Parts: sequence; C-alpha cells; structure tokens
Amino acid sequence: MESQVRGGTRWKRFALVMVPSVAATAAVGIGLAQGALAASFSVSGQEFKVSAKYLEGWGFSQYGGLDTTYTSTEGDKKVQRPVAISSFDRAEITKMCQSVKTEIPLIGKSIYLRLDAGTDEKRPVVAKNLYIDVAQLKADATFKDIDIGVAAGDLTRGPDVKDPSVKDGAFAQQARKADLTDVEQTAWATSAGTFKLSGLNMRLGTDPKMECF
Repeated sequence: MESQVRGGTRWKRFALVMVPSVAATAAVGIGLAQGALAASFSVSGQEFKVSAKYLEGWGFSQYGGLDTTYTSTEGDKKVQRPVAISSFDRAEITKMCQSVKTEIPLIGKSIYLRLDAGTDEKRPVVAKNLYIDVAQLKADATFKDIDIGVAAGDLTRGPDVKDPSVKDGAFAQQARKADLTDVEQTAWATSAGTFKLSGLNMRLGTDPKMECF
C-alpha cells in the first residue's frame, strides 16, 4: 500500500489500523489532538466510515479522480478505485466519528476501531487543506456561491489539485462555502495539512455497534 499525501506527512498504514501497536497509534492521535501533525488516513484495501453532525467548510471544490492509496493486482492488470475528491481550504467538523472494520482470520472475529472527536460543539475538529477520497456520501447540503460544471483545471477555490489522475478538462464544481448536516460517508483516504482533533477518543472492540453508522 502506498500512502497518498497532498501537502501532508507520508505515513504508511497509519490511522485506523491495529498494527504495529495500539500504543503507537495513540501517540500519533495525541499529536493530532494537539494540532501538532499533518495527517493522512488510509486503510490498506478497505473503505472506512466517517460521520459528522455538522461540517462547515470554506473554499470547497469537488472533482473526479482515482484513489492511489490502494492498488490491487488481478493477474498482470493493476486496478485503481474511481472516487469523488472533495477538498476544503478549511473545515470545522462537529461530532465527527471515524470507524473501520478489520477481519482477524486467526480468531475468526471482526475488530472495530472507532475514533470520536469534536463532541463539544464549542470545540469542533479543525482541518486545513483537507482532501477526502469519497466512495459514497449522504448529507443535507447547502452551498454558497456555487459554480457547477467548471473544468478541474480551472478551479480557483479549494486547495490545489495535486492528484495526477485528475484531467484538466474533467467535470468539477466549487463553492465559496459548504454546509453539510447529518453526514454519512464511506471513503478510501483522507489527508490534511493540519488536523486538530479536539476531545479525541479512540476505542477498539468487537461490537458491530462501534461503527459510525
């Protein structure tokens, strides 16, 4: 697995993965909670779930691309995942949850890792230069000063388009501001220049109810 980074720190097999140790993951989590680190979240070959009560974002853009955090091999042919890439110059997220289900063949069970942050509405999660490789999204959304049908090469809002899989003439949209409520999404990767997780809480367990939705 090759970790995709857009203006962030390159970490292989970071967040939402149980190895090499929970202690190491917790140490990284503490750094993120203090706003000390850039972040790139991905799970080798797996989608993960993200939910939020409210996301308020400035400098929004969205365009199609290929997720490069995961490449499977079928014979001699490499297959990459098509995704909708959503990006924000800055986003504040209230009641954010992130979870992943991992099968453990040796014990015949599934292990769930769940991360909660921004549960206090006065202390939301804050992300800058945020990119999300989205597979599916469900939310109530309001856009301000939206521009639909702009070419990806002509985007003027949101962080720079750095994904080499994105074609300049590809369909894209952008807005000065985006407000999303009751967000439920599955994603292949998330990266940010900085990610401050206020009130971070991480848990491991075998209860399926630990998933965000």
